[in-house]
Amino acid sequence: MTKHVEPTALENEKNDLKEIVDALRGLRKTSQQRRYRGSRPPELPSRQAIVSIVNGLVASLYPRHFAPAEITLDSVDGYIAFTLDVTLRALREQVRRELRLQSEGEYSREGDRELRAGEIARAFARSLPRVRALLDADIRAAFNGDPAARSLDEVIFCYPGVATLIRHRLAHQLYTLGAPMLARIVAEIAHSETGIDIHPGAEIDEGFFIDHGTGVVIGETARIGKRVRLYQAVTLGAKRFEADETGALVKGKPRHPILEDDVVVYAGATILGRITIGRGSSIGGNVWLTHSVPPNSNITQAKAHVETFDDGGGI
Repeated sequence: MTKHVEPTALENEKNDLKEIVDALRGLRKTSQQRRYRGSRPPELPSRQAIVSIVNGLVASLYPRHFAPAEITLDSVDGYIAFTLDVTLRALREQVRRELRLQSEGEYSREGDRELRAGEIARAFARSLPRVRALLDADIRAAFNGDPAARSLDEVIFCYPGVATLIRHRLAHQLYTLGAPMLARIVAEIAHSETGIDIHPGAEIDEGFFIDHGTGVVIGETARIGKRVRLYQAVTLGAKRFEADETGALVKGKPRHPILEDDVVVYAGATILGRITIGRGSSIGGNVWLTHSVPPNSNITQAKAHVETFDDGGGI
């Protein structure tokens, strides 16, 4: 008669693990069959690769601050050329993978995807001088707008709003060029690092300054003019979401605020819907605003009213 031997704790753990792996495989297979109709799932963009791409781009834009310490003034151009060559090749591959996810549409053939990925990568590369010029204006705005800032170098190294804007301006280029998923990944990298959530579709003009920054949310269709300043916990969001006849949300409709030039929005303010905040207006802390206001308005939370003032324009 064979003696019964109870399984050990280790064997039980192995059996449990096998059951979990089998269950996850079954769920994964069901999901993939539903999404890809039995075809082999395409390669996805790699978040790890995109992190490396972003780091290379940031170092190329501001090599004195973010390139390796051994890079000298004499070697910096060579470093940037090498880094951009490697980075843009990697970007092209990630764009190709995103386009592969759109295989039912315009880029259903691999040759078309390769061609389009190369076009996007080249157009993105050509945008980098413009991105750097915009960022220089943002950095200057941060320095001028914060009495605690001791130098431009401190602003570049230390300010979360600047770190986010560097990544947003890169993400926005990808978004407009036709790589929205990569753009969202770049935006979420910045969000996870700084607590500032800017959708890459948001249009932001030069001289933008986010002071402190934690908890700021800016939606996809927001438009922000020149020399705008936001403080922490500001939301530029949607008031409602339009649905079609089936109940599905309508994508891409303008639904976020427009902030004209020289607007200041103080901490905790919430501005919702496709409304316009007129040039030179000041929105006070903790204000909840769902209607447009004319230029040079002063919106306060205490009385929830509008005052307009004429100081010749600007703040």
